[in-house]
Amino acid sequence: MKAITIRNVEPSVSEKLKREAKNQGKSVNQFIIDMIEQNLGFKKEKKYSNIHHDLDCLFGKWTEEEYNQIQSRIDQERKIDKELWE
Repeated sequence: MKAITIRNVEPSVSEKLKREAKNQGKSVNQFIIDMIEQNLGFKKEKKYSNIHHDLDCLFGKWTEEEYNQIQSRIDQERKIDKELWE
C-alpha cells in the first residue's frame, strides 16, 4: 500500500477529523481512507440499510412461562436424532 502525506491541515479540520473518526469508532487514517473511497466512487452506500421498528411492540412481551415453553420447544428441535446419523 502506498503512503500519502497531507500537509498544511488546519487545526480545526484536524480536530473535526479526529472527532468524527472517534464517533464512528475508527482511526483517523481509516476514516480518511473511507471518505476518499466514498467520494471517488469506490464505496457504494448500502441501498437497503433501513432500520424498521414495526415489531418493536412485541419485544419483551413474553411472560416467563411463555418464554420457558418456547425455549423448551426450541431445545427439543435442536436435539440430534442419533439413529439418523449412525
